[in-house]
Amino acid sequence: MPFQIIRSDITKVTADAIVNTANPEPKVGRGTDSAIYNAAGWDELLAERVKIGSIAPGEAAATPAFKLNAKYIIHTVGPVWQDGRSGELDTLRRCYVNSLQLADKLGCASIAFPLIASGTYRFPKDEALSIAMNEISRFLMAGDSDMQITMVVYDRTAFRLSRSLFSEVESFIEDEEVLREHRREYYPNTSVNRVGIPFEPGSEFIFRDRLIALMNEKKIEDNMSVYKGANITKGAFSKIMCGDTKTPRKDAVMGLCISMKLNLSEADNLMASAGWAFNPYDKRDQLIRKLISTHNNIFDVNSALYAAGFDCIGSF
Repeated sequence: MPFQIIRSDITKVTADAIVNTANPEPKVGRGTDSAIYNAAGWDELLAERVKIGSIAPGEAAATPAFKLNAKYIIHTVGPVWQDGRSGELDTLRRCYVNSLQLADKLGCASIAFPLIASGTYRFPKDEALSIAMNEISRFLMAGDSDMQITMVVYDRTAFRLSRSLFSEVESFIEDEEVLREHRREYYPNTSVNRVGIPFEPGSEFIFRDRLIALMNEKKIEDNMSVYKGANITKGAFSKIMCGDTKTPRKDAVMGLCISMKLNLSEADNLMASAGWAFNPYDKRDQLIRKLISTHNNIFDVNSALYAAGFDCIGSF
């Protein structure tokens, strides 16, 4: 998938480009900057950074990655938070835009970001996340790039949802607790591992034909918007459209439901045409179904899934 959120140490991530929240001057700062220098090789990386010189806030420059599991380190200078009215938001946007453009220019197939400026520079985490998600989604949706983008957060407490999305997740969790108690009382021995319809030969065409019919009904003519909005690759979508995929992955089908903004009846029917259904005993499935019902985009859905402790839709 083109985008994922993970909890990890960014120095342990494998990607063509690792983004560093750099000091504007060629010296080692604190936080992520210091961690990356230590992991990559302090002396070698600093020598390359000196060659670049000063980097203005919002700008980006690249060096070799040395001992990191990457080809490049992209150094970008985030804004120091003041009051939110001193240009910080625009500067942070430019950090993401310039880093992504530079990675694309360098031919990178993958890039990993920390949550820029949310540590030492004290940028509020909820606003930092909102800007990051907006710029990443804009980049992925705008062009024909299949670049794999990873947002690396150190822990879940550093991850904040928008107030409206948080309310949806909180409401779902509360409703799910009531439902679980009901199941314990009335169905104590019931368990369901996977809900799906037995796959029959030729079902790949049933799913494809249903997908095409829905696209026609909704007057969707741009295939790229469909697969990008589902967080699946162009290659995976092409296999689906050609009938080469006998059983589309459940996550891919759920992603397509989100991308095309299907109502719940349409989503259930599309899932069934691929031999899947939303499992009523699976909290992740039911949260995704709830988020589909309110027409959230794939980036909001994956943010909500991560914050609730579930895997994002899709995987690299």
